[in-house]
Amino acid sequence: MDDRWLSVDEIAAYLGVKRDTVYKWIDRKRMPAHKAGRLWKFKMAEIDAWVRSGKAGQMEHEETAR
Repeated sequence: MDDRWLSVDEIAAYLGVKRDTVYKWIDRKRMPAHKAGRLWKFKMAEIDAWVRSGKAGQMEHEETAR
């Protein structure tokens, strides 16, 4: 059951952040997320890879400079 889709609340709890932070990361840091109707869904493996890639920790001004 590791491969199930996770909700915003579940991914926020997994990463130890607030829901609002998850929404900001989707918008500003290209967090891997999939829209299912009005809901955002996540695969834990994709989130783990995104965090390991360092993209979660990039400063916003670094992203706009590209």
